[in-house]
Amino acid sequence: MSLFGNGALGRVVRSGVGRRRVQTLVIAVATMMAVASAVVAGALMVAAAAPFDDAFKKQQGAHITAQFDPAKASAAQLERTKELAGVTASAGPYPSTAFRPVDRSGFRMPTLTVVGRSGADADVDRVELKSGRWAHKPGEIVVDASFQGPSVDIGSALKTSDTPNAPTLSVVGFAVSVGKSADAWATAEQVESLAALGSPLTTQMLYRFDSASTKQQIVADRAKLASAVDSGALLGTQSWLDTKRAADQGAAATVPFVMAFGVLGIVMSVIIVSSVISGAVGTSLRRIGILKAIGFTPREVVRAYVAQALIPATVGIALGVVLGNLLAVPLLADTESVYGNVSLSVAWWVDVAVPAAALLVVGLAALIPARRAGRLNTVEAIAVGRAPRPGRGQWAHRAMGRLPLPRPVTYGLATPFTHPVRALAMLLAVAFGTVAATFAVGLTSSLNEVGKSQDPESRAAVTVTTVRMNNIAPPPPPPPVGGDAAASPSPAAPSPAAGSSKPKVADPAKVRAAVKSEAGLESYYGKLQTEVAVAGVSGAVEASLYEGDSRSGSYEMLSGHWITGKGQVVVPTRFLERTSTKVGDTVRMTFEKESADLRIVGESFDTSGNELEVHADMANFPSAQPETFLVDVKSDVSADAFARKLAAVVQPMGGDATTVVESEQSGVILIMDAMAVLLTLMLIAVAGLGVLNSVVLDTRERVHDLGVCKAIGMSPRQTVSLVLASVSAIGVVGGLLGVPAGYLLHGVVMPVMGRAVGTGMPSPVLDVYGPVELLLLGLGGVVLAMLGAMIPAGWAARARTATALRTE
Repeated sequence: MSLFGNGALGRVVRSGVGRRRVQTLVIAVATMMAVASAVVAGALMVAAAAPFDDAFKKQQGAHITAQFDPAKASAAQLERTKELAGVTASAGPYPSTAFRPVDRSGFRMPTLTVVGRSGADADVDRVELKSGRWAHKPGEIVVDASFQGPSVDIGSALKTSDTPNAPTLSVVGFAVSVGKSADAWATAEQVESLAALGSPLTTQMLYRFDSASTKQQIVADRAKLASAVDSGALLGTQSWLDTKRAADQGAAATVPFVMAFGVLGIVMSVIIVSSVISGAVGTSLRRIGILKAIGFTPREVVRAYVAQALIPATVGIALGVVLGNLLAVPLLADTESVYGNVSLSVAWWVDVAVPAAALLVVGLAALIPARRAGRLNTVEAIAVGRAPRPGRGQWAHRAMGRLPLPRPVTYGLATPFTHPVRALAMLLAVAFGTVAATFAVGLTSSLNEVGKSQDPESRAAVTVTTVRMNNIAPPPPPPPVGGDAAASPSPAAPSPAAGSSKPKVADPAKVRAAVKSEAGLESYYGKLQTEVAVAGVSGAVEASLYEGDSRSGSYEMLSGHWITGKGQVVVPTRFLERTSTKVGDTVRMTFEKESADLRIVGESFDTSGNELEVHADMANFPSAQPETFLVDVKSDVSADAFARKLAAVVQPMGGDATTVVESEQSGVILIMDAMAVLLTLMLIAVAGLGVLNSVVLDTRERVHDLGVCKAIGMSPRQTVSLVLASVSAIGVVGGLLGVPAGYLLHGVVMPVMGRAVGTGMPSPVLDVYGPVELLLLGLGGVVLAMLGAMIPAGWAARARTATALRTE
């Protein structure tokens, strides 16, 4: 007894699979492609949702984390905000400030937002203590678990600043706030004493609302808070939706384009499997008739042809699951959960659900043409054999015969009309292959533009720094454990030639003067990459502070304009969403101990993930000094020569000047590019195999006709031209359909990818297709069809005339 019925039926199935090797290969590759894409997409979708939601619910995370100015919002006013309509729970008020500690190795850590709380538990934001204990007295601090490492652990001492007499705090615990309400926690008294050292003091309130699942609801909830206090009292807010997006976005950006390839692969699988089985039925009419004549029932015939599709499909599905898991590894490795680095893998149910769904789809796709085989009349099937229906396509032969082209070409151009369903399947395969190629070219071009737009410094010809990197010597070794530091010999003062533990820093004013005096200078601007604290945003915020006209180094803008002077700031989309602000609003920014209220004048295109980078004029903070000067030279001046001359001047000061080297693409973009190329090649291969299978069927059906043509003088070259002409028109039409569809698909997917990482897409990233590029992609449809037909064309040309005439 066979798996597919009795022994005879099993032999029929195995014979069909083994005899139709092209059909078997096409089905296996098509299903492998579809399953691999679907597994990757499913794995990324699961990774993008885990594990934030469960943890946020468990900790009763804050929907809005608000920062108030204690000078403008009294305790009584803050208490009244707890009674606002829609507020279901609240916690606070807690004193809050920001400081930049120095760990025991002397490294200056990122700016930390520290909040004064008496315990981890609260009605909102139940902080989870991962190790150690809570801070109960001044001098103790609990730090977010993401900062735990060799230099920061239980018992470590953190200096509150890099000044010589700065007080120290002892780390007594590590905790996690899923809502990212703070980076560290201490007693209220400790926070107030930190603020007394010069950092601004704010008041934190945490709220949960009955409606906070959309951005519009968050904005409405924020408006309620702002209206409940005096004007200007609400300094800033942080939305839980943005925190969730930041936790999810490790995989979120890749989901849209992988899903697009997955859908293309599934649709192509359905088309090709249906076409393959339909072709198998059409070319096996005599065989089907004989099977029925010797006793096979219609149901057994249907089962036989469905099984001939399911066997190679099962092999392809198994290979697709393995390939999908391999492709998902680099993407999942880049994904970070809210808890830090977490080992993620493809969920087991994805490896079960996707193959099961694929097998069902293949079975249904094969069932329709298989049922046609089951309904065939036995006598008619034996009598007709594999010849096409009489008279079909003759009008096309008459019409094509009038064209001023060689007869083999016109014969080939008319061939698709003999089997319109098969020609339609071939057309769709070519069209979808062209869609994939067009989409992939646009996707990789857009990703490359994204990489370029995120490195505006590379546009400058020369970079001048105030620090010469080869002046930096490694730090001195730590004293022996248990040794007496006072008894150890003090190191001699380092000489410039010997180097030191700290780099020699040039005076920015002198470096600026050297840049301005150098012949060949076109323009320049200064830049300082640093960290600032922004009211309403927990943790450090990356900031680029500019001196002079920095338009040549500006980011792409989504709205508003680049900074043009003092009092302005440009922020990314995520900043606007996290703080529920818009272009035109004012935010308070603190650099070191200097604060400034800056108006948001522009929304920048920024794909830096969870990090926020703001851009402001250096004049807002008088103590800030540029560490880098970005220089453009005149068109007739060599950048290398300019850099060498300037380096000779600034190197004795401690600075340096070098030509700008174009930065390499980030690892994520390279992975996405590689995956797009791989998936596209697989889709094109599937499309080519679909064409190959259809042309093989046509050639086998017409082998007798080809023998007659050869007998009356058709040469092998003319035979090849006949077969290739039969797919040329299909290639042209497929290209004309596929290029616009791929163009539209790119226009849909790229903005979705941008929204997944919390940003819009500027026109340079979206408008990546040129007329020549689109024309070549359209011609790619013809090339794809020709390549698919090349092998059967060669077989037809080599077939001997006598053999072809004997074959039916």
